[in-house]
Amino acid sequence: MKENINILAIESSCDDTCASVISNGNILANIIAGQEVHREYGGVVPELASRAHQQNIIPVVHQALKLAKIRKEVLSAIAFTKGPGLLGSLLVGGSFAKSFALGLNIPLIEVNHMEAHVMAHFIKENNQGNCPNFPFLCLTVSGGHTQIVLVSDYLKMEVIGKTKDDAAGEAFDKAAKILGLPYPGGPIIDKNAKKGNPKAFKFPNPTVPDFDYSFSGLKTSFLYFIRDKTKEDPSFIENNIQDICASYQQKIVEVLVEKLIKAAEKYNIIEIAIAGGVAANSCLRNVIEKEKQARNWNIYFPKFEYCTDNAAMIAIVGHYKFLNHEFTDQSVTSSARYV
Repeated sequence: MKENINILAIESSCDDTCASVISNGNILANIIAGQEVHREYGGVVPELASRAHQQNIIPVVHQALKLAKIRKEVLSAIAFTKGPGLLGSLLVGGSFAKSFALGLNIPLIEVNHMEAHVMAHFIKENNQGNCPNFPFLCLTVSGGHTQIVLVSDYLKMEVIGKTKDDAAGEAFDKAAKILGLPYPGGPIIDKNAKKGNPKAFKFPNPTVPDFDYSFSGLKTSFLYFIRDKTKEDPSFIENNIQDICASYQQKIVEVLVEKLIKAAEKYNIIEIAIAGGVAANSCLRNVIEKEKQARNWNIYFPKFEYCTDNAAMIAIVGHYKFLNHEFTDQSVTSSARYV
């Protein structure tokens, strides 16, 4: 009888402490513990995040194993996020994974957080899932990263475009902070934008060559726009919040999709995947759906819970690396800029 491949996965790259259990490529548990402490600061505070991870890591792992009905003695390997991310947060997850693997005398698997977002499209529950065909392009958009990735196989990826400065998710959150909206601001901008006019206000189009992105200039222009408008009318934000959000969001989405279209045309690919936290944005989904109809694309989105940071995406990478015998040793160290 073939032995089951049971892998415990740990994700701790930012402010969510996550643990997942995968058995033979099928997700059995996916636990996420968030951190409310950052809301009052309008963004993630790295030191507070790492402390919270220390408090959450053992209960989260315990809950994942319990929900999966998997005893630690039958685990085949431990997978963990090596990077990129906040170094203090990564160290908590990495140290726990190394210690647990050492104690159980089982292999250790390092995972790139950004590759895991792409691989979220291959997550299966009850042995069911809708997976893209190779090769495909994946637009990965999150709070810290924006990339276009050419995916040739499960573990064979090439980043053909990336942000030169700020990520799209950060551009959303910073704009929300300027508007006085609570953190995280992206979903709140999206909610307001649904009732606004996306053509009410104009914002500049970043000029970056090839398939790369830049959002710092757009973010700065938004800051000056709000500053000037509120000087003229102190109630400008309050009176125009929905149109402001709709116009700004529309520009970000236009920039994202324009580059994706160019990449799809150059590589002659119609298999298009969207990943990362911003993949949940309703405007992005609507625009992508329109392009699907116009360009005969096949479009893939992970389930919402697998768009934001989670350990199931770490687990699925761990599964394929286990099959390829791609293990690491105890000398591995976390890396904030792991590529």
